[in-house]
Amino acid sequence: MSELTYFLIRVAYLAILWIFVLAAFSVIRSDMFGARVPEGQRNPKGAAAPKPPKQKKAGRRGTPTHVAVTQGSNSGITASLDRGPILIGRGSDAAIRLDDDYVSTRHARIASSGDAWFVEDLGSTNGTYIGSVRITQPTTITLGTQVRIGKTILELRK
Repeated sequence: MSELTYFLIRVAYLAILWIFVLAAFSVIRSDMFGARVPEGQRNPKGAAAPKPPKQKKAGRRGTPTHVAVTQGSNSGITASLDRGPILIGRGSDAAIRLDDDYVSTRHARIASSGDAWFVEDLGSTNGTYIGSVRITQPTTITLGTQVRIGKTILELRK
């Protein structure tokens, strides 16, 4: 092979190596600091803050009141659903903080829309599962539905 071919192979190898290194740094940064929010989704300066969600009537049949960790190293931890969306992860800002090697800093969120409750994966590395199915979009959950995050299982309870 010619000297030019060797040179082009070396340049291509270095380019692929640098792409891999930069991708690794990007994954580490997003795991530590969360994903970037696009400009169009941010509130512009001077815009009114979003209205707080309406309080739901307590005591309705079949309406969950809290999220409980049922299996895993953090078994027994609960979080009330009346304070809005519940963030789940390893980060200090999480309402349910899990000490699990397979959980991202900001792993998943449980939120309501009307009378329904949804679980949403926040771009975690290892995924969020309902039963044995990995979810890729906000998915409806009901009382007793088991949500698996890493080695931890959570469910909505009354």
